[in-house]
Amino acid sequence: MGYRLLADVTAVVHFLFVAYVVVGGFIAWRWPRTIWLHLLAFGWGFSTVLFGFECPLTDLENWARHRAGEAGLPSSGFIDHYITGVLYPRSALEEVRIVVVICVAVSWVGLYLLSRRRAATQRS
Repeated sequence: MGYRLLADVTAVVHFLFVAYVVVGGFIAWRWPRTIWLHLLAFGWGFSTVLFGFECPLTDLENWARHRAGEAGLPSSGFIDHYITGVLYPRSALEEVRIVVVICVAVSWVGLYLLSRRRAATQRS
């Protein structure tokens, strides 16, 4: 029971991390200092896709599922198992990746513009 709960909590944390990679820049519009955390999260998420790094959350979930007597995630990983083919069709993977990068870029540009406006307001 404990290992199953750990695996499920890990999956929820993993979903939250993936969501933060996509929208964390918009969160930084409200709390600008969080941009550094978002840069790290995006860098890690982008690296796992670009270079195929293993995610420690996937490893933790697999370990807990095996300890609970369950099958782990397929070798394709968390996103392929829980998101691709579930939230969007597999055939749209490249388009979704492009949309994610656009969302992140828009959030960063927006944050830059907001910070310039705030700085100009403070100088006035």
